[in-house]
Parts: sequence; structure tokens; C-alpha cells
Amino acid sequence: PNCRPPRRPPSDTERRPVNAVARRKVSWWRVATGALMAAASLFILYQLWLFCMVVWYAYQEPGSTSIMRQELTRLQARDPGIALQYEWVPYERISDNLKRAVVAAEDSNFVGHDGVEWDAIRKAWQYNQEQAARKGERGRIRGGSTITQQLAKNLFLSPSRSYVRKGQELVLAYMIEHVMTKRRILELYLNVAEWGEGVFGAQAAARHYFRTDASRLTAAQAAKLAAMLPNPRFYDRNRSTAYLNSRTATLQRRMRLVEIP
Repeated sequence: PNCRPPRRPPSDTERRPVNAVARRKVSWWRVATGALMAAASLFILYQLWLFCMVVWYAYQEPGSTSIMRQELTRLQARDPGIALQYEWVPYERISDNLKRAVVAAEDSNFVGHDGVEWDAIRKAWQYNQEQAARKGERGRIRGGSTITQQLAKNLFLSPSRSYVRKGQELVLAYMIEHVMTKRRILELYLNVAEWGEGVFGAQAAARHYFRTDASRLTAAQAAKLAAMLPNPRFYDRNRSTAYLNSRTATLQRRMRLVEIP
């Protein structure tokens, strides 16, 4: 007969370490899964909110934009009583000269693309990499952004350069193109673009630089305003640099060749 005593089952004390580790693993998994689901839900809700705002701006004038609010905060840190120069004007009250000049300067294929020009982004990235390698630091940076992308940035985002912001800008650009006409996109852009320190929109720019209305801008004036767009605060202080004058002349020749909505 087998005289060995039967194996004693492990006591609660002996089982506890294994069970505790298993419970901790399950607990951490549940926490991580819950956090991911919550983050995904917030992301989706944020995108839905942005889409609703895009639909709103398809029919309503923006009282301000994200870039305007950031600039006002910066200026009021210096002077609490300062206000932005901004006045909305409808599309038909903006000179065709300015429409053509801005399209020629910022996005010559504006009426033909779906919001994003991938080839332009690739070329801009290559150019910036070459500039960085040649100088050890970035020189004049090219963005490769369409007018639609710039509108998305102005309305909702910030001037910061990051892959996250750029990704959100691309998503917004497709939303805008899906909801708005090209005419509305250009109307919004011309009204919210930054044209100097605290100067936003075509009407404010026309008055700030030329003491006229946006509807009366000449070809030369419009070309100069369009040439300022990449760095408006700098050109607000330096209004007659060699580059600005050369770029203005180039745009005057190009603007008659582009199509506007």
C-alpha cells in the first residue's frame, strides 16, 4: 500500500502572491484599456466639434479666429488697451486684384486641388532639409500649405510647427473642402489672414498700408500685400526691402495667369 500522506493543498497564504500578481495584471490592463477608450472618445468628439464649426463658418462670419486671439493676448501683454485691426468685408467687395495676387502667391492651383497638395508638401520638405544641411540651421522656410490649409490653421490652430498640428491641419483642410465652396474658402481666407502686427483681413490691410478700401486695391498694391503674407509682421516694419519689391513685381506678372473662383 502507498504510505505517502496525501499532498496538502496550498494554503490561502501560499496562494496569495500568485493571485495578487494576476489581479494586478488584470487591473493594469483594464486601466490602460479604459484610458485608451476614453482618449479615443475625446478625439472623436473633438473632431466632430471641429466639423460642426466648419459647417458654421460655411455660412457665418468669424468674429475672431484662433490666431487672432493668440495675437491679441500677445499684444495686450504689452498694452492692455490695444485692439486688433479687423473688419469683415464680403467677397464681392474685395478687389479681384487681391484675389488673383493671393492665389498667385500662395496657391496657384487653388481651384483645382482638393485641399492638400502632397507634391508641394514633399518639395517643401526637401527644400527645408537642404537649407538645414547647407546652413546648419533653417533659412527661409517653405511650408507647402494650400490656402485651405492656411485657413484651417488660422481658424482653429496655432502657428507652431509640429507633426500633430500639421496632421490636424490636413484633417481640417479636407473637412473644409468637403463643406465649403472655393469662393467661400477664399472669402474667409482673405478676411482672416494676418497682414501685420495686429492687422487681420483685406479691409484692415488696405487701410493700414494704403489708406484705401479692399475693393479699390490696384494691381501693384494687391501684389505687395500678397508678397507680405509669409512674414507679415516683419514686412509691417520693413515695407521696402529688395526681396519684397522683387517678389511684388513677380506677382504682378503672375496674377493675371491664375484662376479665381
